[in-house]
Amino acid sequence: MATITLKGKKIQTEGELPRVGSRAPDFTLTDGDLKDVTLASWLGKRKLLSIFPSIDTPVCALSTRKFSERAEASDDVVLLMISGDLPFAQSRFCGNEGLDNVVTLSTMRHDGFPRDYGVAIVDGPLRGLTARAVVVLDENNTVVHSELVDEISDEPDYETALKALGD
Repeated sequence: MATITLKGKKIQTEGELPRVGSRAPDFTLTDGDLKDVTLASWLGKRKLLSIFPSIDTPVCALSTRKFSERAEASDDVVLLMISGDLPFAQSRFCGNEGLDNVVTLSTMRHDGFPRDYGVAIVDGPLRGLTARAVVVLDENNTVVHSELVDEISDEPDYETALKALGD
């Protein structure tokens, strides 16, 4: 459990963010075609997991655009944008923004992911959504970078995450 803030007010998360050097917990999430996908879907690729409350909020939208713009296009890298939004909303946003190099995933049917990754908000007005975090995994799903953003309305540390990704 961690304490983070939303506009300065303390809120709690459940679970522990995966630690650098550990093996990332497996997950099942829902993709834009309403199919369940697992972490194993991207085995052999380096992965950036950008986790946030909702694509329909300014900072979440901004961070999705920034990761899309700054990450080098590569066959061995995948950018996973993860939120509680319905896949339709995620796809609409990416379509409107012209973001075709990110994969959006929803926690809508899978409440284990937020707890397993330490981002489940358990109180306050965003209870039931995910905190803002970035987890970078190598091609074997070992955690090489992990950041839980202390203030939900702040942006993540792009430079450190992208450096860990190998850009």
